Amino acid sequence: MTEGRKDIVSLDFNELQSLITELGEPKFRAKQVYEWIHKKLVKSYDEMTNVPLKLRNKLEERLPFTEITEVARKDSASGDTSKFVFKLYDGYVIESVLMKYRYGNSVCISSQVGCRMGCTFCASTLLGLSRQLAPSEMLSQIYTIQRETGERVSNIVVMGTGEPLDNFDNLLKFLEMITDENGLNISQRNITVSTCGLVPNIKKLADKNLAITLAISLHAPTDEDRRRIMPIANKYTIKEILEATDYYFEKTGRRISYEYSLIDGENDTPENAEKLAALLKGKNCHVNLIPINPIKERAYKSSTPGGVLRFKKILENKGINATIREEMGQDIDAACGQLRKEYMENENK
Repeated sequence: MTEGRKDIVSLDFNELQSLITELGEPKFRAKQVYEWIHKKLVKSYDEMTNVPLKLRNKLEERLPFTEITEVARKDSASGDTSKFVFKLYDGYVIESVLMKYRYGNSVCISSQVGCRMGCTFCASTLLGLSRQLAPSEMLSQIYTIQRETGERVSNIVVMGTGEPLDNFDNLLKFLEMITDENGLNISQRNITVSTCGLVPNIKKLADKNLAITLAISLHAPTDEDRRRIMPIANKYTIKEILEATDYYFEKTGRRISYEYSLIDGENDTPENAEKLAALLKGKNCHVNLIPINPIKERAYKSSTPGGVLRFKKILENKGINATIREEMGQDIDAACGQLRKEYMENENK
């Protein structure tokens, strides 16, 4: 699977230091350049005013800057959610969401251009997977939003378009760089990575001993139900996923979050709730209940408010910690893949 070209923003601090030395420049220049990119969030070499022009020209010859341009934006009427569509250097488009909570600003980023996982309730999968995002393209979603809004981002959710663990190496480098003290220095504990259940990579991630939160897109309590809405369930069983998440908890001590999108008449019955509670009994976990944002390509409807509350109450009565995700941005198509797809359709008219 192809990925974005190599550029200056994808170099970590050590790689940049090696390049600067190779170009015959003193090591301290690496810190200057890195801070311009990852702390001051500049978009070009021209903005690096305390870096000699000769070095800037050398760097520009070697490595381009990441090209990520805002081409569409929608702000919710409440003002707490903004959805961005960004165009990349090769014309592909991705999307990100800024959500303003009481505890700080959270950005949900994409990890791939499209997605090949095929979950039937998600707009991200409708056009398939085009390519992987480079670390710089993941970073630049956050940098651009922070620069354009003038507001500090304190939390990151890798839960936008794409399956993060299907872009494993680039994801790890992104995590290393976004938490680097030479950059935005966002705490690992303020980062959540979501997966639909790529078992081998959950275990590989566990072995990295990071303090990030792992979120599992479960969405059904049995393999039979899950296979109807998530093709990945044909490859990995729920039992295998739970074994992998137990391993993740053992290695990291981090509580697992289970995402459960509630679809009316599909996976939201009291029986479904009972089965889910039995499945997760005794585990150090949290269930995030998500009334789905309907998409026009599917006949699915969101569970009724009463149905959502009933589902939550059953889980809680069985000792399972559960919350209902605050619905944000429904008026601006803030569900994964919706605004990106709308933008692409308009471009092709």
